[in-house]
Amino acid sequence: MHRIFKEFIKGLWAELPPFRVLLGLCPTLAVTSTAENGLGMGLAVVAVLTMSNMIISLLRKTIPAKVRIACFIVVAASLVVAVELLMQAYAYPLYQKLGIFVPLIVVNCLILGRAEAFASKNGVLVSIADALGMGLGFTASLTFLGGLREVLGSGTLFGMPVLWESFQPAGLLVMAPGAFMALGVILACMNALNRHLSRRKGEEAPEPLNSACASCGACNPLPRD
Repeated sequence: MHRIFKEFIKGLWAELPPFRVLLGLCPTLAVTSTAENGLGMGLAVVAVLTMSNMIISLLRKTIPAKVRIACFIVVAASLVVAVELLMQAYAYPLYQKLGIFVPLIVVNCLILGRAEAFASKNGVLVSIADALGMGLGFTASLTFLGGLREVLGSGTLFGMPVLWESFQPAGLLVMAPGAFMALGVILACMNALNRHLSRRKGEEAPEPLNSACASCGACNPLPRD
């Protein structure tokens, strides 16, 4: 139980996908013009990531190592099609807003990275806990970034006015360059906060995590249990 909890909470801060290990940056930058878009994309990724980790963990001892990446992509693609059809049926306006980025969840590095680095080497319960933690952290990050851009760029949050009438929105923040600017500010603030917390504990400042090796591991042979 302790390990399940540990695997779950790591994705909520220590390995927060877009802000700590810089995974899933394409949808993070592309669809977070509003909080609603960020929340919708995040929940779609949670569904695909959780089912993907569970299926791959169940099949990890039967999938040949040489074709494991292709198998992981087939599993993710099948789940994305299911999520895409559900969004078309029950959340069509949101599906239209997210556009091409819904089917592109198939190649989201967060999905493939967790399948390769974690689910293919661990049991079902801890793999589900890992996926839920990472997915919820990803959802919270996209919703926060989308909300920040929407409030400062449009003066609304989830489509409702939240600022005073005389407020002049910074329209640049809901455009593509605004996504890079907002993400850069958030990353800088998180790094400064981590250094501050480390100094209070008398520890050295943590080294920035390398997204390619710390969370994917696709270039390394993987031991299996």
